[in-house]
Amino acid sequence: MSLFSGAASGAWFEKAQRFGKSFMLPIAVLPAAGLLLGIGGALSNPNTIKAYPFLDIAWLQGVFTIMASAGSVVFANLAVLFAVGVAVGLAKGDKGTAGLASLLAYLVMNATINALLKLTGVLAATDAGAVGQGMALGIQTLETGVFGGVVIGIVTSLLHNRYNKIALPQFLGFFGGSRFVPIISSLVAILVGAVMTVVWPHCQKLIFGLGGLVDATGYFGTFIYGFVLRMLGPFGLHHIFYLPFWTTALGGSEMVNGQLVEGTQRIFFAQLADPNTREFYVGTSRFMSGRFITMMFGLMGACLAMYHTARPENRKRVAGLLLSAALTSFLTGITEPIEFSFLFIAPVLYVIHALFDGLAFMIAHILHITIGQTFSGGLIDFILFGVLQGEAKTHWMYVPMVGIPWFFLYYFTFRIAINHFNFKTPGREDAAVESEQVQVTERPRQVITALGGKENIAELDCCATRLRITLVDGNKIDEAALKATGARAVVRRGNGVQVIYGPHVTIIKNEVEELLTL
Repeated sequence: MSLFSGAASGAWFEKAQRFGKSFMLPIAVLPAAGLLLGIGGALSNPNTIKAYPFLDIAWLQGVFTIMASAGSVVFANLAVLFAVGVAVGLAKGDKGTAGLASLLAYLVMNATINALLKLTGVLAATDAGAVGQGMALGIQTLETGVFGGVVIGIVTSLLHNRYNKIALPQFLGFFGGSRFVPIISSLVAILVGAVMTVVWPHCQKLIFGLGGLVDATGYFGTFIYGFVLRMLGPFGLHHIFYLPFWTTALGGSEMVNGQLVEGTQRIFFAQLADPNTREFYVGTSRFMSGRFITMMFGLMGACLAMYHTARPENRKRVAGLLLSAALTSFLTGITEPIEFSFLFIAPVLYVIHALFDGLAFMIAHILHITIGQTFSGGLIDFILFGVLQGEAKTHWMYVPMVGIPWFFLYYFTFRIAINHFNFKTPGREDAAVESEQVQVTERPRQVITALGGKENIAELDCCATRLRITLVDGNKIDEAALKATGARAVVRRGNGVQVIYGPHVTIIKNEVEELLTL
């Protein structure tokens, strides 16, 4: 029975990590779009110009306006990005065809919804004339948001993986293989649109109800959100959890400049582009702002605690590791390099970390800190979407006021726990032997060998900090050899494997992928 459970768990992990990984492609464009919108929107805002008259230069304001528009269009079309990104991420091969088919299917789905709304007489006179309706690529349709894009992406990827090698009768041979995928995807999209027309209005009511339930739980609900989000991090499944709050009505709904906007992140950036915004949406404080307290301050304390508890003769060796991990978290909000330095050797510390993170979210909610973000909670987003937006709108000054005590909370808690339980955090290993570091030129070959060879690698991809691999036989993996290539940790569930390297993982992925094609 345990063997079956393990196999089932492994299969689920493989599918879940592939699904979570597929989100990374559309998410990857958000930081750049956020920078454009953040800088452009902040510096072209009438209130900013009034406060800093030297910015009131025609050509300069033209540049800032273009930047804001360029960033805004990305967030206005997130559903399209996720439709294409999920399809590309889940496709096993010929990913370009999957992306094109998904875009076509997304258009067909919304065109079908529009036609059925007309036929049933419920299409609003304007896209703002009815709750739950909006515009998608010029089509008035139901406001399915990112969820609609994700559904189309999944459906298209399933069809693509099944039919991209289909052989049709000779007289239809031209439409076989990859060319068949856009055709079948469009036909199925009509059915999806019809189902959406019937089902989605009820789903909207349910989501609005769930949003009310979250509001009813108050500060405790915010704490649970932060805790669960952090506990899912090691499995790379946190994107699945927070995206509905950020991009759908589950994270709230707000009228911005006459348009109904759903999802905390979408509301924040819509308000950022609206010069009439005087106070940001409260959902920002619930589902975003708590990250800055943990990522910029709390984990810095954890790193210092691990450095001070390392053996004196090992401190110089671990200083570089902990300093680079701390700076990565502080500047960009990417926390995996720190978290994986203690997760597997001291999981109790990780649970404590998750509890503290939940409390940070709750405190941000209590203090009404409304600093938005693209995907992280680091200094860059803090300045762009907190400081530059003004204290009156974001209450950014509370972050260092809470963050400094949070630094010491992490520091003393981690230091006491490490010493009391003798956790083998970096520099406290029984045998203080440095991992054998391979030369960079040999790294991809060593990685492939540690994964059981070319023939054992079924799928290879990466997210922000980790390689995500599906193996033919997970038992052939050599974790020690992977760590010798610089890996911070290895997560394995059945044949699904995640190898955590840090922000430079894309370089390693490209090296390995290039060698696999030889």
